[in-house]
Amino acid sequence: MTRLGDSVQRASRLLAQDLSSDTIVEQLLAETGSRRYLDLSDLPAKEQAALIGARAVEVLPSVEKLAEAIETKQAQGKGLHVKLGIDPTAADVHLGHAVQMIVLSRFQRMGHDVTLIIGDFTAKIGDPSGRTAERPALTDEDIAKNLSGYQEQVRPFFDFENVSFRNNSHWLGEIGFAQLITLLAQVPASALLQREDFRNRLAQGSGLTMSELIYPVAMALDSVELDCDIELGGVDQLLNMQMGRRLMELHAQRPQMIAAMPLIEGTDGSGAKMSKSKENYIGLTAGGDDVFGKIMSIPDRLMVPYLRAWTEWTDAEIDQVVARIEAKSLHPMDLKKVLAGEVVGALHGPEAAQAARAHFTAQFSKKSFADVETLPTVDAKEHGGEGIAAILTRVLEFTPSASAARRIAKQNGLRLVVAAEAGGEQQAIVLPEADALRPLAEVVPEKLAEAGVSGTVYLKAGRRIAQIEGL
Repeated sequence: MTRLGDSVQRASRLLAQDLSSDTIVEQLLAETGSRRYLDLSDLPAKEQAALIGARAVEVLPSVEKLAEAIETKQAQGKGLHVKLGIDPTAADVHLGHAVQMIVLSRFQRMGHDVTLIIGDFTAKIGDPSGRTAERPALTDEDIAKNLSGYQEQVRPFFDFENVSFRNNSHWLGEIGFAQLITLLAQVPASALLQREDFRNRLAQGSGLTMSELIYPVAMALDSVELDCDIELGGVDQLLNMQMGRRLMELHAQRPQMIAAMPLIEGTDGSGAKMSKSKENYIGLTAGGDDVFGKIMSIPDRLMVPYLRAWTEWTDAEIDQVVARIEAKSLHPMDLKKVLAGEVVGALHGPEAAQAARAHFTAQFSKKSFADVETLPTVDAKEHGGEGIAAILTRVLEFTPSASAARRIAKQNGLRLVVAAEAGGEQQAIVLPEADALRPLAEVVPEKLAEAGVSGTVYLKAGRRIAQIEGL
């Protein structure tokens, strides 16, 4: 039995029990959380390849070829040479960026050699993947600052002490014009222009610079320089990574294998990938309560993709809880709390996970919000003339913008909750998007009169709640 197999057996027994129990969940999170540091070098080659393939959108040429490559290296007493390229183009990182680092950590713990390519040269070009316009150029200072922030934020998911770093400016900066022309003469323009994002931009009349056009070539030269066995990257990088295979063949090298990771859907359930620009992300610097609450706000259908992306659960364990939900022996809310605890535990530790779980239960699961001591308030006498969206943004700071508040309303997440004075029974009144723009002092009396209720009034936006005073 392997070390991972032993852990799976212990966790499976816990997964069969009552997952609404704080004690059971605490034991489960301790077991699965410890796997982030588990030595996986005792896994046979086929199990190693299967563990990577289970989290990838695509493995090229195949998972079977990956297993064969691992076996060949093991016979030589070596590990695979694994490459991941990072273009440090932003200082703040969200959970979507952690997906590749988690899988890279598995390679690392299986005993393979990992090299991180720091794209200090290519970052100045800017990866055009999925973009509708050219990315602004970055300075050396920008790159250094962003790289430092990136490492610090993804550190919970990856051991930076056991990795090689290479800056691609060391070789790309040395390429002369004649050498570049000779290289580009071997790359058909059709191979560069087949990208859907390039075709869309050209069809829409948007700009497309030559530097963006040759970005995949520059990225491919990183693979040539390292002569690596496999490259890891997001599925949006697939064409770039395939260019690496092409150029390695032109340089008489064995073309690299590819493990393309999924792009994770954002928390709003709109289908768009997690992105700061869409305000549907979870930042790696967010506090435990905030992370827990955002996970609890996701649609149920995202639980499995999130379990696959950010936990060390195996497919068998995920299948086990899905089967329990289908059999109605496990409530989706209980599984979502486990998922939220997994993510908080990864970022802030097991104690923070249990504290966030307890706080969420206290604040959002009690029959009466009056039991919550730290509930924020808004004074209707002072702010009643302001629109509800403005109050959520500027007064309570529940939402980053008025448009975000309106989006919550559009998704039926904006409500008044009225707790009767006697017994604390609650009644929720959904506020449509139009009411989000109206003054608080107009909306509340009108809605209470329509519903024929009275009592203590709370304003609920998504997962966040504030008491309205001064009515």
